Amino acid sequence: MKKSLFLFMIAALISQLYLNGCAPSTPVQVDRMISSDRLIKRLEANRRKIKSFVGTGSISIKTAEMDARSSFQVEIKKPDSVKVSFYGPFGIDLAFALITPQNFQFYDAINNIYYKGKVKPGVMKDILKVNISFDELIDVTTGTVNLTDKLRSEPNKFESVDDLYKLTYIDSVNRKLSMYWVRSEELEIRQYQQNDSNGNNLVDTKYSGFKKMEDTPIPSQINLNDLLNNQKIKIEYRTIEVNKEIGKLKIDIPDDAKIIEL
Repeated sequence: MKKSLFLFMIAALISQLYLNGCAPSTPVQVDRMISSDRLIKRLEANRRKIKSFVGTGSISIKTAEMDARSSFQVEIKKPDSVKVSFYGPFGIDLAFALITPQNFQFYDAINNIYYKGKVKPGVMKDILKVNISFDELIDVTTGTVNLTDKLRSEPNKFESVDDLYKLTYIDSVNRKLSMYWVRSEELEIRQYQQNDSNGNNLVDTKYSGFKKMEDTPIPSQINLNDLLNNQKIKIEYRTIEVNKEIGKLKIDIPDDAKIIEL
């Protein structure tokens, strides 16, 4: 009897071990969080891979003075040339802008007026109807975030929330708080937000519809809400090409166009 009981217990133990070996193992959570220093370097390296950019789609601009939507195309040759073409229904030419850090050209095709001059404070609002710098124009149209000034500084807070990394920087001199949300798996910058020291939102930009190009995630939809300047920009790209060979950017001006220097 004792022998039978002993054999039964051995058989039961072997059976249990076999079943445990066949059962699926419980997934082990592996901490894949990288350092903030490495993350910033990889994000900035991705941005710098884009040497040229051509995108076509639609752009919406809403300010205190206007609320308009247009088909458009942007062509960018980094670091110093941006051409923006605006079109109406049925591909009607509306306007063309060619901008460098020093000079600008703007052709109003509807009224046949050609504006040109030096890039100075306020001129971007005159020609593009938004208060934006040359570098900010490149960033918003390419859906990128310039992190050059973050390469030598550590974030005040770095955390992992679900599938996102969140980096927080405090600028005590200018009394501002900057936050970045980055999808950890693909290193997509999903959102950039800037607040004042009281927590009031100044700028909130969201990025979505990412496509992988040159091993870099490029958003096809950009939503900029600039509360500080009371303006919104929404871009939706149908097509995007990066690092394509682009010839010299120029705009064709009719001989009978009226010329105005600003």
